[in-house]
Amino acid sequence: MPRQKIRSLLKILMVLVPAVVVYKLILQQYNYTFISEMRRALYVDVDVDKSSQTTKKLPKDKDGGCYMDTHCPDYHFSFYMRSGAENVMGPKICIQNKMVLGMMLDNVGHGLNIVIMNGKAGNITETGHFNMYNNEVEPLIKFLKSIEDGSVVLIASWDEPSSNLNDEAKMLIADLGSFAVSSLGYRDNWLFVGGKRATMRNFEKHLKNDNNLNKNGWPQEVELKGCIPKYMD
Repeated sequence: MPRQKIRSLLKILMVLVPAVVVYKLILQQYNYTFISEMRRALYVDVDVDKSSQTTKKLPKDKDGGCYMDTHCPDYHFSFYMRSGAENVMGPKICIQNKMVLGMMLDNVGHGLNIVIMNGKAGNITETGHFNMYNNEVEPLIKFLKSIEDGSVVLIASWDEPSSNLNDEAKMLIADLGSFAVSSLGYRDNWLFVGGKRATMRNFEKHLKNDNNLNKNGWPQEVELKGCIPKYMD
């Protein structure tokens, strides 16, 4: 084989081998979730004629996407939620197999991440994220008080959700149907679905920050999915 071809092959190997090592390390660290996010973020198609980048229809992805394989009855909205992982992977909230809050949408942050949905029509009326470690709690309280009757409220934690969460904020969330918010602690993982004066079943999952159970020094991410009944007047 000519020396020039050998040198070309060596250059290719020098690029590919480190990439494979990094890929395997990421897989081990995040149990395929991060890989799934990267794949969906990079799954694009370039339209040469229009010289623009357009997103293809994403495949159903049970590991990192919004697809929920549970069939919801009529007059219900399906949802899927995932808390943040450590302080690097943000949470995700999906309604009807469509992401409404997540890192790909650039609308998440450390602390509490909230989606407000019209419980009758199913449209998203507002989203917000509130840092409960570095910031004051007043903006969160104002946000919670602005929620209209008949709204569905979905909350996902990331990193640290509780440091500045005072009794008033906890009471406002408890009024939405949460039981775990009163015991929410430092770096706990928490997911909650409730409603503002809407008759519905509440969904909640709370994983305490426990050094005896943590993985890599953090509680593992938690997931929650189900069917939200449509609000009827």
